[in-house]
Amino acid sequence: MSGFGEDGARPAVHPADPHGGPFLRTRFVVPARPRTFLRRRRLTEHLDQALRTPLTMVNGAAGAGKTLLVADWAGNGAGRSGGTDVAWLTTDTAGQGPVMFWAYLLEALRTSGAGLPDDLAVPARAPGVDPALPARLAAALSARERPVTVVLDEFDRVTDPEIHAQLEFVLHHAGRGLRLVLVTRTEPLLPLHRYRAAGELTEIRGAELAFTPSEAAALLACHGLRLPAADVRALVTRTEGWAAGLRLAALAAAQSADPRTQLREFEADRTTIADFLLAEVLKRQPPATQDLLLRISVLDRFSAGLVNALTLRADAEAVLAGLSRANAFVEHLGHGQYRLHPLFAEILRAHLRMRYPGMEPELHRRAARWLRGSGGLTEALAHAAAAGDQDFTAAVLVDDLAIGRLFTGPHTDDTAGLFARMGPGGTAPAAHLVGAARDLARGDLDGGLTRLRRAERALGPIPPHPAADAPGGPADPRPAGDPSDGPVPRAAARLSCALLRALAARLAGAPARAEAAAETADRLRDAVPEPLVDGHPEFDALLRTHVGAARLWAGRFAEARTALSAVTGAGADRAATAPPRADALGLLALIDYLDGRLGAAERAARAAIAEAERYGLPRPAGSGVEHLVLAALALDRDETGQARTLLDAVDGCEPAVRDPVAEAGRAIVTGRLHLARGEPRAALKAVDVEIPAERPSPWAQRERAVVEAAAHLAEGRAATAAELLARLPEEQGAGAVDAARVELAAGRPARAVHLLDRAGPEGRGGPGVTVRAALVRAQAADAVGDRATALRFVARALKEARHERLRRPFVDAGPWIRPLLGAPPLDRLAAGWLTRGGPAAPYGPSAADAERRPPVVEELSGRERDVLRRLALMMSTEEIAADLYVSVNTVKTHLKSVYRKLAVNRRGEAVRRARELGLL
Repeated sequence: MSGFGEDGARPAVHPADPHGGPFLRTRFVVPARPRTFLRRRRLTEHLDQALRTPLTMVNGAAGAGKTLLVADWAGNGAGRSGGTDVAWLTTDTAGQGPVMFWAYLLEALRTSGAGLPDDLAVPARAPGVDPALPARLAAALSARERPVTVVLDEFDRVTDPEIHAQLEFVLHHAGRGLRLVLVTRTEPLLPLHRYRAAGELTEIRGAELAFTPSEAAALLACHGLRLPAADVRALVTRTEGWAAGLRLAALAAAQSADPRTQLREFEADRTTIADFLLAEVLKRQPPATQDLLLRISVLDRFSAGLVNALTLRADAEAVLAGLSRANAFVEHLGHGQYRLHPLFAEILRAHLRMRYPGMEPELHRRAARWLRGSGGLTEALAHAAAAGDQDFTAAVLVDDLAIGRLFTGPHTDDTAGLFARMGPGGTAPAAHLVGAARDLARGDLDGGLTRLRRAERALGPIPPHPAADAPGGPADPRPAGDPSDGPVPRAAARLSCALLRALAARLAGAPARAEAAAETADRLRDAVPEPLVDGHPEFDALLRTHVGAARLWAGRFAEARTALSAVTGAGADRAATAPPRADALGLLALIDYLDGRLGAAERAARAAIAEAERYGLPRPAGSGVEHLVLAALALDRDETGQARTLLDAVDGCEPAVRDPVAEAGRAIVTGRLHLARGEPRAALKAVDVEIPAERPSPWAQRERAVVEAAAHLAEGRAATAAELLARLPEEQGAGAVDAARVELAAGRPARAVHLLDRAGPEGRGGPGVTVRAALVRAQAADAVGDRATALRFVARALKEARHERLRRPFVDAGPWIRPLLGAPPLDRLAAGWLTRGGPAAPYGPSAADAERRPPVVEELSGRERDVLRRLALMMSTEEIAADLYVSVNTVKTHLKSVYRKLAVNRRGEAVRRARELGLL
């Protein structure tokens, strides 16, 4: 099908950073000091201690001069004199969560020249950062010959306790490789008491930041003011040495005809400062500039182009440069970016609401339009949400074909949070699409489909030639890509519908509907501008993954592999596509496992986990199938403890996608674990779950029947087991092997061999199939007394199983195989990995030795050995239970496991066999 072939991957787009957009480089730039900045030696000398302690905290109120102090220290030789690199990061967006914080911190380190390992990639998705990332960063820093000093400015904006805990972990384990300087208004959530007690904390607080009278006099002199000492002391007393208050007072006095009177009348409370800024800063500007300042107060950072868009003028660049040069509280950040002093901006916003009621939402709309057109989708969405119009905000997302951001990428939770805070409103198609995406993302299939149908009805039927309905086409008179209150550009919206249809089909176990969604997407893709499609590689990655999962559920493994392989092979360096890549790798691992290709399955499953770790994705990144595959492999290797651990890891977290594939896989692996533990009834209960799906899955039905049949066989109900497998369609591969095993259990070895001959499973799968098939043939031969043939097939099974360490098939084979495993030359093939002891001697033990030391395929647990030792002392079951402080039923369970592992049926036989093996 077009669009999903192996050669159909679109070329990856490589933005400046792994977040889908450029890093804001101004956040890594040490802020410039104004012309009137006063360097205070006592503070810079105190800051020099930062090079001798792991942690430094500069803590004071807003406007206390913290940032300029540290910027001056960092920009004037702190690194050169102390033999350290200085990395600066303004953490004003870290409130978005750990992912954005660590992404920017790693980039700040690289920008500073601090070499980091190439595999230390930035995290890719919220809500959490994998513990491996802080650990790898700490290890890299601890190995440095010269430390790096990291300055985190505005750290009070970082409120997430997880970030504080992770940062403290890095600081603690980086040793002498890291010096951390926090510029903050509040104390961080770090164990400061420990650092204080150890003398490892340098602190500069508000009292120390306050200007002394001599410093205030020097500051006033920088503004051209020479005042009597008494006037300076009075000003310092009134302002309590607050840097911003002094600077505001100095600025006002410098513009006054009577500076001394101005300073005496200046009050430092917030109302007076507001009045001062409005009267002495804002109103001193020309009316047009006043209007510009009021309008840009809704922006955090801005360029001349953005300001022109808000003010509907063309001279913003010259105006901003003039304001910056005049120290009119417009700060030039470099790279053409500016910002207002935060206090000034806050006062301006309040004045904006009074002078122009109702204008603020429209300014946010204009900012959203301009930012979206310049590639700043994240900022555009924030401003669109600030406008308070859900239809408009949804249109910004959908028109950009960015619906995938609600499922993958570093901004997933932030984007979803914008709409969650706006409530359930919105009646336009785009709003319905966003609502459907949010419902489907949390597994609400009914709610998602209801909203999706509303969007589709509003959009109308797809025309025969969708390109005519594209943005800017005849059916849409608006300019291409212009979000508005009218209908969203239909092609992008309909393409988004196709993606959500594919996801809904995956969740519903409806492969036919997934294929229909993929075909619709193929028809619509050409109607969307190519740069828009190429700019969102996550769209195709998500679509292919959902279609691949639906095909897998239907048992169409080859077609599923085609779609999923296209995901794993495209855009491998893009953080936005990391979640679907990890998801696709997990699904590919399951396909390999079901085909019996265990080595390939393990490689794919571990690649999925590595992808999640590389980009800091939550576990599991997709449906968690990769963990289920590894659990199944652990069972095949008779590592039941590891299998339980892996299952617990899946049960203990919420997967990103809860689809029928994962639900069926979890039930089947859990059932197999109970079988391995000798708990057939628990196995039957584990697989007796209803998997909601539009159509049944052939492989899921088969695997469930195999578990049920094995449980019935374990309790002696061979006829029931045979009846279960007989209900399935005629199977080949693994299914034929399982059916043949049931025939053997029923005492029909010839029938078992006939099933294998007819199906030919040896040529249709990997070791997971061929080893079991060989053992069935061996058991059938042993049952009719053909020892030579039995030895030959067991040898074949050992050779194939040894590389994959497949122990479980030999455990499940039963007692008949144990004498064969102890006989030459099979003992050499089994030694070390399957039977007790190391590799056999060159010529192997004699047959007599083998008879005296029968091999043990499965090791006894510690508790089972405790029970066995008391069994040898002729203790009763009740006495053993009392001696071990366990229940009688627990002892009986351990005894059943001991009997099974030693291939015996009675107590005396168990003790005798244990002594032969040296266990007693």
